Amino acid sequence: MLKCLLMIMLLFSSSLFATTHLKENSPITNLNHYREQFSFQLIGETTFSILFWKLYKSKLLTTTGRYPLDKKHERLIYEIHYLTDISKSDLIKRTIEQWQHIGVPEKSFKRFIPQLAQIWPNITKGDTLSLLIYHKGSVFYFNQQYIGTIEVPEFGNTFLDIWLSKKTSQPKLRSELLGGQQHD
Repeated sequence: MLKCLLMIMLLFSSSLFATTHLKENSPITNLNHYREQFSFQLIGETTFSILFWKLYKSKLLTTTGRYPLDKKHERLIYEIHYLTDISKSDLIKRTIEQWQHIGVPEKSFKRFIPQLAQIWPNITKGDTLSLLIYHKGSVFYFNQQYIGTIEVPEFGNTFLDIWLSKKTSQPKLRSELLGGQQHD
């Protein structure tokens, strides 16, 4: 009985530490507060539609107004404002499809899927999912509130390549997000 109680206490304290650890590694828990600390400049914005259905609006912002950025000194926010509902499983499925479309090897993105499944919520019309990229990694925010961190340096660019790669399935969106400028 005592052994069982000790195990329960150990498990509880471990899960509490893991949750606290995630939040402490986040640069800040509210994205609006983070924006107040740094001056972000809009590079471009766009609306993604299929036929006459508008699915989301997105915008790309950096602290210098340039892309690509120097991750050591600059920060980037990619924000998606959803105009329709989408389940977490559909969001992950579409992300994988787009990585495959642009030629990201499965071994390069497969490790991120369990993390995304843990971080991302189901999306309801009106929700916003944001990604902050800075020198320590990539941080996701849901409706401006911290929801998780991926501390793998290449994740941020791998995710952004869905929209910003020259191989994107949506070249018009790419052009609009990059403010009409051509980038490598």
